[in-house]
Amino acid sequence: MAIIKPFKALRPQQQLSQQVASPPYDVLNSEEARTEAAGNPFSFLHVTKPEIDLPAGIDIHSQEVYDMAKSNLEQLISKGILFKEDKPCYYIYQLVMKGRSQTGLVCVSSVEDYFKDIIKKHEFTRPEKEKDRIDHMRTIEAQTGNVFMAYRDVAEINDLISSWQSSQQPVYNFTASDGIQHAIWVINDDTTVDAITTLFETHVPFTYIADGHHRAASAAKVSKQLPASEEAKYFLTTIFPASQLAILDYNRVVKDLDGLSTEKFLGLLQDDFFVTLSSEPVKPMQHHEFGMYIDKQWYILTSRKGTYTNDPVGILDVSVLSHNILDKILDIEDQRTDKRIDFVGGIRGLKELEKRVNSGEMKVAFSLYPVTVEQLFAIADSGSVMPPKSTWFEPKLRDGLLTHLL
Repeated sequence: MAIIKPFKALRPQQQLSQQVASPPYDVLNSEEARTEAAGNPFSFLHVTKPEIDLPAGIDIHSQEVYDMAKSNLEQLISKGILFKEDKPCYYIYQLVMKGRSQTGLVCVSSVEDYFKDIIKKHEFTRPEKEKDRIDHMRTIEAQTGNVFMAYRDVAEINDLISSWQSSQQPVYNFTASDGIQHAIWVINDDTTVDAITTLFETHVPFTYIADGHHRAASAAKVSKQLPASEEAKYFLTTIFPASQLAILDYNRVVKDLDGLSTEKFLGLLQDDFFVTLSSEPVKPMQHHEFGMYIDKQWYILTSRKGTYTNDPVGILDVSVLSHNILDKILDIEDQRTDKRIDFVGGIRGLKELEKRVNSGEMKVAFSLYPVTVEQLFAIADSGSVMPPKSTWFEPKLRDGLLTHLL
């Protein structure tokens, strides 16, 4: 069963929360972060993307960069911008995007659960990305990156969290520049805290990493490097009930047709798909249906029966696309390393696919039906991994609002 506990968060003064809160470190490059934080000395990007305070062109994985992160964090604390909670608490984090809300519990989760596979994974991690987070975490002695997790709904937990929200005022409540509303409540009542801990221990057999595999893996490795640290045995997580989550599509664009003409390519597609012209951009409405944009024309591709398997991974539309088009026809075997393919999060919309193709940068674009939360759970339960870039979660948690000190 899942072991979680409350923690003493490092968090901003209420009136400074919006200035401190920043997008996750891994959704901005260095220049984007520099622009985002311009004129705002309180932005948490000075901690998570500290190269913005060093000369352009510096190696972002150098110790100098991590030391700058530590210095910047210490300054935010010494100036009273950030303060440490005086007792261990749980926190409720609600995000609202375009009228749709989702509410999760911010806690620290057991590293031991990570190793015992009580915390389920569905992605491989890359050593170089792990090392970056390990070096950052060890240098600043804090976990700044929240791991986005999920669990199957438990009515008692949902009711308890909902009751706290309705009876208490949030300590933070603001709308960020991207239009997403962020609200956070502090659960500091010992009885309620104990009830939440017990409910997870007795009613939640597994939790699932939705987004943040590298942050979780890095925290697990840091715990082995810091055996004397009790706090390092846990890592920062926000856990959402499955019913609250929505996974967006994660679409593909490809540079060329591997020497094929458009006509030949369309002909080969018909071995595995019914190919239909569309007068409108195609946002697939069901599994095994794809949109394709090529030569300023949209098509609907519908998988023929018998062209995919029914195992947890094979049945995914990203797998069908990979096996029956990318690999079979276009000779793209490894999407992680092949430079001919790129990925476009569904938050950018179908216009972004048209733009990439119409500019001549790409030859063809594919829109996909999103993976479901239950499919994600099924793959993780089976011990399998998803193809790369299978899921896109929105809205995203902001960094800097709740940090776990080691």
